[in-house]
Amino acid sequence: MTPTARRHERRLIRAGNPSLAALLTLARVTGPIRKIPRVGWVVNDPVVARRILNDYDHFTMVGEGGVGHLWGQLFGPAFAAFFGGQGHADLRVKARDMFTEVKSTALVDRVLTPMLSDVRRNLAEGDRVDVVRTAKLMTGRVVADVLGLELRDRDEAYLRLFVSGERLAALALGTQVSTVLAPETIEQARSVVREITGGVEEAYRTRGAETILGRSREIGLDVEIAKALATLVTIAGTETAASAMARTVALLADTGQTAALLADRSRIPDAVREGLRVTSAAPVLGRHVAKDVVVQGRRLRAGDRILLAVHTANNRPGGFDVTRPYLPETRQLWFGAGRHLCLGAALGRAQLTRLLETLTAAGRPWRIESRTPARKVLVPTYATLTIRMAE
Repeated sequence: MTPTARRHERRLIRAGNPSLAALLTLARVTGPIRKIPRVGWVVNDPVVARRILNDYDHFTMVGEGGVGHLWGQLFGPAFAAFFGGQGHADLRVKARDMFTEVKSTALVDRVLTPMLSDVRRNLAEGDRVDVVRTAKLMTGRVVADVLGLELRDRDEAYLRLFVSGERLAALALGTQVSTVLAPETIEQARSVVREITGGVEEAYRTRGAETILGRSREIGLDVEIAKALATLVTIAGTETAASAMARTVALLADTGQTAALLADRSRIPDAVREGLRVTSAAPVLGRHVAKDVVVQGRRLRAGDRILLAVHTANNRPGGFDVTRPYLPETRQLWFGAGRHLCLGAALGRAQLTRLLETLTAAGRPWRIESRTPARKVLVPTYATLTIRMAE
């Protein structure tokens, strides 16, 4: 990766969350697993991380250090039990057919084709395009559709959905040290949840099984669990995907690899995989140690917390390179692993694929005219990224 690309990526992480930047910097110089005072165990190796993510006997998402602990404080013990137990696994099985590669691509094409056609035309006519705004609208539209929400105010409504998810996620800043939320933080979070879930009850009652809310009703989940799921999907389906899209577009420009992509557009899937690997938009995954266990010769005790620095693990092979072959040791670690692998992984890939196809359609490289890092956000990203096609 070029020094310019590396500098901008690190700047994004520092601007968004300085404590995350410090953790990832430390993770780069430690062994595969190390205990850090006041933080817990930190893992920077992709193979070790995947082993932990697949070990459900010794590691759990529910309990201090796990993301389920955050959701339990926000939505109560019933959702915490659902999130960390058989109910969540059953839902994934019953909803899996909604997120195949074929259905995900079809959904993205149905929802985003008119919008991306406008982007393609604007770029061809020499206009500037803010990739960040484009990505926010893309993810807002896709999430609203997959949930079954009716948003009637068009672009502004989709942007509001994205911003609400961003605000809610930002309340988790600092949870690298502890996932215990202050009472005032929980109250702020619940206020944002009410914004996100305003249309959930109607969609739960009326939408078909091709939507998450309709499917939740049909398989017997109550409306409160459905609201929690809608909130989770909003955060997981907007921020990380939009971050990966904007940062991949910037990486292609900063590394000078748009020419390689334009010369051979069959490399777009490689650029998608590399963009997701290098950005690793969910840079850290937390788990709670449920039972004593030995990992890489280190004894972890029940009650410990462990942070999987997947951004560091994914970047160990090197920087962004569209000619890099498939790496079996990282695979899809940016989406997690095991039974908690992101259910919407195919949706994320489809959106990034269609965006890169749109940008390369004109047959000319793009240049970055301006960019601004986002500050105080859970997921490192750009606040603005304006591009224009080169003459």
